[in-house]
Amino acid sequence: MNNKTAVANLWSRINSIDWKLLIFLLLFLDVKLWVKIAAIILIFVLRFDFKFGFRLKDSRLPLFYPLVIAIGIFNWLISGKVTNFNYDLVALSGILFWGLCILAIHQVKLSVERNDVEIIHRTILVFFILNAIVSLAVYAGIIIETGHINPYRYQGNYQKYFIGTGDYIKGITLDTSTTNAVLNGFGIIYYLVRKKYVMVLLCMLILLLTGSNVTNFLLVFVLLYLFIFRTNKDQKSIIVACLVMLIIFLSKVSPQNNKYLRNLYTRLSQDIPKEKPVYLNTTSITEVPDSLLNADERKTKVAQLYLDSVQTVAKTQTVLAKHVDPINPAIPPVKAHVVNLIEKPIIPRDSIHTPTFQHKNDTTVIERNLFRFIDSQHLDVPKVTAQSPNLHIPGKLVAMGQTLRYFRKNPLRIITGTGIGNFSSKLAFRVTGAKVAGGYPEKYVYINEDFKINHLDLYLFYFTSADDLHSIANSPGSAYDQLLGEYGLVGLLAFTLFYALYFKQRIKKTFYALPLLIFMLGVFFVEYWFEQLSVVVFFELMILLNIKETTVNKKHAIE
Repeated sequence: MNNKTAVANLWSRINSIDWKLLIFLLLFLDVKLWVKIAAIILIFVLRFDFKFGFRLKDSRLPLFYPLVIAIGIFNWLISGKVTNFNYDLVALSGILFWGLCILAIHQVKLSVERNDVEIIHRTILVFFILNAIVSLAVYAGIIIETGHINPYRYQGNYQKYFIGTGDYIKGITLDTSTTNAVLNGFGIIYYLVRKKYVMVLLCMLILLLTGSNVTNFLLVFVLLYLFIFRTNKDQKSIIVACLVMLIIFLSKVSPQNNKYLRNLYTRLSQDIPKEKPVYLNTTSITEVPDSLLNADERKTKVAQLYLDSVQTVAKTQTVLAKHVDPINPAIPPVKAHVVNLIEKPIIPRDSIHTPTFQHKNDTTVIERNLFRFIDSQHLDVPKVTAQSPNLHIPGKLVAMGQTLRYFRKNPLRIITGTGIGNFSSKLAFRVTGAKVAGGYPEKYVYINEDFKINHLDLYLFYFTSADDLHSIANSPGSAYDQLLGEYGLVGLLAFTLFYALYFKQRIKKTFYALPLLIFMLGVFFVEYWFEQLSVVVFFELMILLNIKETTVNKKHAIE
């Protein structure tokens, strides 16, 4: 009887998760495109259904996706490039990406429709736990490699980790650390509103480990909104705990991130040249080479080394003399100082915090590939230095300025944009053959002139310059920039009316969908997320689940 009960309980737990959905998420969110396509094929084999339900009224799925495909096809037909085989491949690839978006949201919608909400909640829980395990395992591996429990302060190995430690915390998707950060941002909001506080703190921990400053900023904005308008006393306490964790991380665990944020603010408010990164000033004067010291500092170093050697070689202990004076025994024992040698002198080694071990601003593999790409394509780039000599504005804002200037010069293009892969998209970068956003066959390379002299030029400038310029703040990637640049005002309007408002009209303010939507609208500024085929589908899953959850609760309330 007990064995039967145990088997029944195990089977019940197995059935309490939508394994098809979990496997689909794990595969589709993987960084490799072929794995994403394999995930789509597999899920449709397991759950064959092509009833998308697109309608003008009460559409089952957002009409945004078929509309943006229609805009892309329209631009392709009027571009005069239909006979250009290389561009035909680009256009078809762009349509494929949008098609994958439709297939993915259709499958998560089916999961929500065909399962109880609790099954989906448990499936999401398993995903976040697996992601946390992988993230913490990677962090543990870094600790073992460096021998330091806090690699965010470790400057050895030429600062292989240090401020960039978070770049290695990619999570179970193996995508960028920013992807991991955004997913955990979803988790924090989702579990906070659902009052699952342990999971809130776990997701906050993983988010902090990624070191994603832009995600932290967007999340803080949403948490403050929730704190003021949408939370009870317990939830406010958890929000405060999350903010305290963030403050501790920036001030104690990784203070160089805090300095990075201050420097970024300074550059936004002042017209100053870009300086080298400011590293932690933790180096003792005894560890600094004499060549970097003046005469007085060298004397101080010699004196400090002498004092240190005395303390290292000898240890002074105060003991009572056991000898009693034989002439006058009444005299109490006298305290004596006995010097005991405890170890032989050690020759000091160079500290890992000295300039010898600091980050080398050499040409990286990525930079060499970009230089090779520039030479192979005979590109007269970059020219952006003439536009922004002092670099006081992040490259992402410069990119948006480029888009606006382009449409001022070409006002007719602003209606439907320049076309798929012609101005600002992950696809536009991929098809250059520069291996920036994935591989692409060299013989089919395509570079549109408008893209070459704007966003490509901008990217090449920042990412072939000093290493501290290689940040997401200087990458031109933005879903809004893509929609406006390649699909025009019509594409941006389709996104607003048939995507953002599609979800806004179906969610209830008392649940987690609205703060998730606010957070995602901010995240769309960060990367070409639709073509990334990762965080968007997870966002859509949570929103669709919340819509069903509130609908079910409303029906129960009526009954």
